Amino acid sequence: MIDAVIDISHHNGTSLNFGAAKTAGILGVIHKATQGLSGVDPNFQSNRTSIRNANLLFGAYHFGDGSDGGLQARHFLAVTQSGPNDLIALDLENNPAGPSMTLEEARAFATVIFETIHKWPVLYSGHYLKEALRGNPDSVLNNCPLWLAQYGPTAVLPPGWAKWSLWQYTDGAQPGSQAVPGIGHCDRDRFNGDAADLPTFWASVSLSALTAFRAPCRSSAPFICRSAENHRLCEPAHTRLRVAHDMLLAQFGPVHSGTRSGAKRAAVARCRSRSTK
Repeated sequence: MIDAVIDISHHNGTSLNFGAAKTAGILGVIHKATQGLSGVDPNFQSNRTSIRNANLLFGAYHFGDGSDGGLQARHFLAVTQSGPNDLIALDLENNPAGPSMTLEEARAFATVIFETIHKWPVLYSGHYLKEALRGNPDSVLNNCPLWLAQYGPTAVLPPGWAKWSLWQYTDGAQPGSQAVPGIGHCDRDRFNGDAADLPTFWASVSLSALTAFRAPCRSSAPFICRSAENHRLCEPAHTRLRVAHDMLLAQFGPVHSGTRSGAKRAAVARCRSRSTK
């Protein structure tokens, strides 16, 4: 177990030195990206650049509210445009500014992420999740690696999880909490592994390199191959288009099925594309 991850948002200010944080032993930073259907953290893009320039692992999280979970996921994907090895997480907790995300909407969010990148997002939660589950596992959310929010000496797991992957053990205001050089007092997270394991975990909850994507061609997918023989050749491009399709829907709504572009025609080679919308 290592204490080498922090999570931040615009509330942590603008004078952050991620190089100093790395020198002090921080290996990864998870930044708030979006909230609800339209909220965007104003420091997300600039801090992402700085975090990457410091050669730190980067992650993004969405703060859920009571609106449609699937649409929230599409908003998150459209804003973050997450790249390979950018950890993806959902923050499920009480919303002091309005309706809180329900388990049903959390399932919808997680499912859209899974259907888009073929991996489950990390789920951040604590007492809110435990109370909502009422002692019962959740067949969808239990697929998500757990990022436990619990301040104190002992990690108590919600039903359905055998372990935590990340543990936010302090918000920086707890007695004895140490400030992070370059950042100050902030949320700090333990990783349930060692430093060598952290990049592997990070990649397991991130968008894969698109050239490595291998997703089955389904009749319900936005893009349909002309034949099984051609599918073997066009599958990587096919998957890139499916990811792009979901992001475009989030930004602009359904696209007319007759739309074609030279770039798409070149990418899919002998594939025929269509929209299910």
